[in-house]
Amino acid sequence: MNTSLPDWLTNGHAHIWLPYTQMKTADLPAPATRTQGSRIELADGRVLIDGIASWWTACHGYNHPHIAQAVQAQLARMPHVMFGGLAHEPALTLARRLCALLGPGLDRVFFTESGSVSVEVAMKMAMQYWSNKGEPQRRRILAFRGGYHGDTFGTMAVCDPDIGMHAAFDGIGARHELCELPTDEARADALEARLHAQADRIAAILVEPLVQGAGGMRMHAPAVLARLREMADRHGTLLIFDEIFTGFGRTGSMFAFEQTGVRPDIITLSKALTGGTLPLAATVASRRVFEGFWSDDPAHALMHGPTYMGNALACAAALASLDLFETEPRLAQVRAIEVLLREGLAPCKALPGVREVRVMGAIGAVELERRPDHAALRRAFLEAGVWIRPFGRVVYLTPAFVMPPEDLRRLTGTICSVLAASRLA
Repeated sequence: MNTSLPDWLTNGHAHIWLPYTQMKTADLPAPATRTQGSRIELADGRVLIDGIASWWTACHGYNHPHIAQAVQAQLARMPHVMFGGLAHEPALTLARRLCALLGPGLDRVFFTESGSVSVEVAMKMAMQYWSNKGEPQRRRILAFRGGYHGDTFGTMAVCDPDIGMHAAFDGIGARHELCELPTDEARADALEARLHAQADRIAAILVEPLVQGAGGMRMHAPAVLARLREMADRHGTLLIFDEIFTGFGRTGSMFAFEQTGVRPDIITLSKALTGGTLPLAATVASRRVFEGFWSDDPAHALMHGPTYMGNALACAAALASLDLFETEPRLAQVRAIEVLLREGLAPCKALPGVREVRVMGAIGAVELERRPDHAALRRAFLEAGVWIRPFGRVVYLTPAFVMPPEDLRRLTGTICSVLAASRLA
């Protein structure tokens, strides 16, 4: 094994700024040189089992040949062309296929490059929808404690300010309505009262269905979403589902809302949309929302247009990813992963310092009583040959759906052993 650091790391590290990282005190990032399946190869020859699929994106594993071939073919034809006044086959075919998957009513797709921006677009759609209909006072979004919707200024305003990432910006910019999820009658009554008092100012209710991801892998029952749909309808507001994390099989169904019996007015998608290969996001609106912009008045058009909107390479990757959901048994694989996660993480329940173990689909989370030493845990996981990146009080797994059972057992076993050896209580 080559123990020396590569020149590109030592020479380039002085010029890079890494995410969510205190650059003065953080360890050097692990130098990745190659990926395959569920594994990441480092410059020194070590190979890591990836337990989080590169922030929940690589649902088919890395380097799937079908996606690679589709991207290569599209690169030879046309890597990108502006989406203003021009259109191309990959984007329009992808829009049609996404609408078919989402089902009746979600008819219009607006493409962007990132999940945060797709939520910004959803918020703009909701606000301008009401403005176009003569209710410009509806400028507020009602979101929930524990929620996370992105790092841009618009999305920070609908995140829980107490989950840690945005404290430095508290008080800057807009602040929307923040409530507790109606997971019991008392919380439902409180939300009902808030909506009753402020419905004429609320443009939309925004929620992550079934799982609040970056807020701590907090899970709630489908009945919560059914209750939100009923409240939105009764108070005449729109309902937005942020499925950036939960979409494309992660919770056990293709989309989380399929388990709820209700449908949103707007849905946001990203993360696994391209199978973890290229940046792409989509905001998909219902016919009702789209018709709020259908007008002879140019000012009623949705005024948003990212430069790389509908990027042809990314759309080709997304189409290939959808092919794999159709031709390979992804949802069956997620069901098998759920069983293994429940079995493998169960011993953590008995460890001191562990508050709860939660599993849904291909998501497994161990919540600790207090925030651990993240750097120490990451080092321990690296030494064990796995790539797991805890956040907050949560150590979690979101593996690729194609991960072999023996690799998943190694991941869950490593979490149990590392936590058992750590001073958590």
